Amino acid sequence: MARHHIRTAVGAGALGVVAALTLSACGSGFSDGGGTADGELTSSEDGITVLIGSSGDAETTAVEEAVAAWSADSGIEASVQVANDLAQQLSQGFAAGTPADLFYLSTDAIAGFAANGSLQAYGDMLANKDDFYPSLVENFTVDDTFYCAPKDFSTLALIINTAMWEEAGLTDADIPTTWEELDAVAAQLTTADHVGLAFGAEYQRIGTFMAQAGGGLVEDGQAVADSPENVEALDYVKGHLDDGTFAYAADIGTGWGGEAFGTQKAAMVIEGNWITGAMSNDYPDVDYVVAQLPAGPGGQGTLQFTNCWGMAADSPNQQAALSLVEYLTSTEQQLAFSAAFGPMPSIQSAADQWRSDNPELVAFLDGADYAQFPPNQQGASDVIADFNAQLEGLSSGDSQTILDSVQSNLEATLG
Repeated sequence: MARHHIRTAVGAGALGVVAALTLSACGSGFSDGGGTADGELTSSEDGITVLIGSSGDAETTAVEEAVAAWSADSGIEASVQVANDLAQQLSQGFAAGTPADLFYLSTDAIAGFAANGSLQAYGDMLANKDDFYPSLVENFTVDDTFYCAPKDFSTLALIINTAMWEEAGLTDADIPTTWEELDAVAAQLTTADHVGLAFGAEYQRIGTFMAQAGGGLVEDGQAVADSPENVEALDYVKGHLDDGTFAYAADIGTGWGGEAFGTQKAAMVIEGNWITGAMSNDYPDVDYVVAQLPAGPGGQGTLQFTNCWGMAADSPNQQAALSLVEYLTSTEQQLAFSAAFGPMPSIQSAADQWRSDNPELVAFLDGADYAQFPPNQQGASDVIADFNAQLEGLSSGDSQTILDSVQSNLEATLG
């Protein structure tokens, strides 16, 4: 097995912003909005403000430099504000009628803000709209309207400790491609010192098994949480939690999968490409490889996470904001962002170059072909939060009972 000391500066932005932007759709509502009824964008001499939730200095610097370059080229003033609490500051800006022109916006926030008129839908106006991965466009489509440009994305993959793998007598040929193979290697890797596979006690990780079983939470706008496929997935996880070859990160004394892996309390974890930054910064001596998650009875499955560049309906200079978005989501700029702080470009034209630049991480991009995304309907984030609370007790719980509860909550949310 090849060894990799992956030292790219990859921030946890994709994960952190998704977590931070679990927003309630509060605010005064701007049903008349800044854009005109026929879809034209506002234009003025006003400068542009950009509000971001940064994963750290690398991300902040990269965005500031990109915005400054666009500003110098366009002649339009532009500034970047780094939020201490992105959710709160967005909500406050909308409520006051003075939001930032552009801002990071998560999938679980878009439906609420779209419903109360806070957002300008500009997706179909993008010159590069056909370059975005279709699944990412779907993330930011509400009521058949493509609202905003996906700024980047991440998927989940299997992260394997190279030393532990070799110590267990495993080779490249043993990298699991099915649940049965995962069973075998997880058992072989489990010792008194570390568990075979660890992950967070949450849908955002366990949902990969649901996808691999052929399940999911929402399909064609309908709740499908209580399906036999999902029951099979939770029973599979439960069985391995009980036999000790799988473990929740919290149950082995760690805060998340990256810490479980970095402290070598787990030989394998299910995580996104933000883990590479944590490994480089905090655990540089731990060698690892990245593989696609194994297929289950329903085929291959993983989850993806993304944010978009939201545009305020109250922005007085939406034309300039659109120009800035097109610059920030260009092939060249997205590759620069990826090199600086790690997310994968949201456009297909950057894929080949990204693969060439990151050969050790291609499993993350390969997952884009079959990745599911968490439900983006208004209120779905609250249902998932309750689901996660129940998943913490999966070992002593009943899979069907848990999923029946999720189904009921989702049906109420989806109407």
